[in-house]
Amino acid sequence: MGELKNKMHMKMELRNFSMRTIEMYLYHMKRFVAFHGKSPDTLGRSEVEEYLHSLFLREASASWIIQAYSSLKYFYCEVMDKPDIVFKMRRPKSEKKLPVVLAMNEVKKIIDNVKSYRDQTVLMTIYSTGLRLNEGVKLKIRDIDSQRMQIRVEQGKGRKDRYTLLSGVLLQRLRDYYKIYKPKEWLFPGRYKNIPVSGSSIQKSFFQAKKKPALQNKHQYIHSGIVLQPIC
Repeated sequence: MGELKNKMHMKMELRNFSMRTIEMYLYHMKRFVAFHGKSPDTLGRSEVEEYLHSLFLREASASWIIQAYSSLKYFYCEVMDKPDIVFKMRRPKSEKKLPVVLAMNEVKKIIDNVKSYRDQTVLMTIYSTGLRLNEGVKLKIRDIDSQRMQIRVEQGKGRKDRYTLLSGVLLQRLRDYYKIYKPKEWLFPGRYKNIPVSGSSIQKSFFQAKKKPALQNKHQYIHSGIVLQPIC
């Protein structure tokens, strides 16, 4: 896309979009351009509909198609100033699925089967506080307020700061964890101490623990797909 990509990137930054949203929108635009083999400024409504329909035929998830639609709509409305291309296009319907709820003993078994004490602690933190995975791994030591029994979530969903409750059980676990790992800035540092542990690493630990014979259940997934009952 060249200059159009740079322009789209700049406009999203000016709108204060999260980096994750920016990357997602640009990725979908890249796939759209590759599908047609032409610059998007030469394409119109029929090409947009054809591309979205191709995703449906490939049995892409509803959320994936909605992401593609949103990125294309933003591009043609905000970057190209051609809202007529997508103006009458209806947003694809989202899927409505009930989340799978894990019982407390099931969660405990999974966490106990995680080999790494650090990864166990990350999962306990997410479970106890209801944080999203990417929020939990990016916690800093200063975010833990033991006086008010709160955890500060910096720039969470919607790029908003908020607070969540800190249970006594979790606080003691975090204190034990701190004595062992002695983190400096990030509460859960990765291999390189100046960056937090990656969410994919925690997911890998979770799924490995879940695959152990007593815990196999193909319909249970970490925080993006399950609702967890609080530990306190």
